[in-house]
Amino acid sequence: MLIKKPAMGWNTWNTFGRDINEQLIKETADFMVNEGYLEAGYDTLVIDDNWQESERVDGRLVADKTRFPNGIKPVADYVHSKGLRFGLYSAVGVRTCCNKPGSFGYEYVDAQDFADWGVDYLKYDLCHFPGSGDRKSAYLTMAMALKATGRDIEYSCAICGESNPEQWMRSIGAHNYRMSGDITDSFGSIKYIAERRMDIPDFTAPGCYSDMDMLVVGMNGVGYAAKGGCTLDEYFVHFALWSFFASPLMIGCDIRKITPECKKILFNKDLIAINQDEECRAPYRERQSRYATIVKDKFTLAKHLSDNKIAFGFFNFADKEVLQASYMTDFGLPSNTSKKLRFRDIKTGETFIVKDAHSVTLAPHSCAIYIAEFVD
Repeated sequence: MLIKKPAMGWNTWNTFGRDINEQLIKETADFMVNEGYLEAGYDTLVIDDNWQESERVDGRLVADKTRFPNGIKPVADYVHSKGLRFGLYSAVGVRTCCNKPGSFGYEYVDAQDFADWGVDYLKYDLCHFPGSGDRKSAYLTMAMALKATGRDIEYSCAICGESNPEQWMRSIGAHNYRMSGDITDSFGSIKYIAERRMDIPDFTAPGCYSDMDMLVVGMNGVGYAAKGGCTLDEYFVHFALWSFFASPLMIGCDIRKITPECKKILFNKDLIAINQDEECRAPYRERQSRYATIVKDKFTLAKHLSDNKIAFGFFNFADKEVLQASYMTDFGLPSNTSKKLRFRDIKTGETFIVKDAHSVTLAPHSCAIYIAEFVD
């Protein structure tokens, strides 16, 4: 199965953690459809850890009788009835992060149950993995087990950057793989993951995507992964970076309670288009001059898009206002050519011509994003 674009959807973990149930899933599915999330591209609803009973029954995973009294299949059927894909969680180890039964040694049994229940997306976590085991082999085994079911199931490997997954995840059949630890609702966490992503080789392309973890936009300091919350500027930086790096866009807030300002970020059509661009090219980071050490936390990214346009992102991670200036020759447009770029600011709609350089004053923890196209 070729997954042509990064996944978009919603996941229970960041806000609700262990506190999940059938009613929450059905209400969220209703909101995803009624409030325009499905229309915007968020088509996958994922139940994370803690849906299971504490032990297997006759060698099989079963749903927690209190949280999901009707089992998983009726919940999946309800999600499907709304036009959404249904996602579920398991772990590569002997236990999950919530100390529920993992899939280690039961891969083919669990994969067939997932298929029979109507699972379209499997999040496969790295928890309680035995020291004697081989991670690459274990993730490969589940990939093969999923294929053996005959059902198209997107395979999301939450390996948290362990064992250099960018070097082998595509080859074993993964559709996306985590390249860092868990995100929290704080700018420090966003910054750490983005910097780590920029420091590893890029192997993202249609079919397999580097996952920077779920979105915290809209959490506003409330929920399981809340660590103080972020400003609107910080949430916009977060969403922009995940879009530039073609990370899956899995919403983690309670969309039933999201503010209009945060919903506007999640619905930004230009950033979603950057994320979902069919060429799925990695952004190019401007090589910084020796003067860049004055403010080390400012940088510019450029990303080639499939319609002969280029997305530019001017970012400021610093705790103070900065002037970020970039020379176009560093992005392949020397000053001796007659070509110019028309920039469109995606926030204001303002357009202007850029020839040799562009500079912008950025508030702390903010960014400016432009869509550029060539003009004579």
